[in-house]
Amino acid sequence: MIEFFSALALVLVIEGVLYAAFPEQMKKVLASIQSMPASSIRAAALACAGVGLVLLWLLRG
Repeated sequence: MIEFFSALALVLVIEGVLYAAFPEQMKKVLASIQSMPASSIRAAALACAGVGLVLLWLLRG
């Protein structure tokens, strides 16, 4: 359980650094996401989750 919360904290750190380092670019990314269809966002999110699971499996296995 500690590892889960550590991973969640790391995600927050990385996201915070991105917004702090590139605020204007992040605003543009968020604006472009709003114009995308939900199915495209869902497909991209599932692809990222799949890649993350494979990487986790490779690193932990």
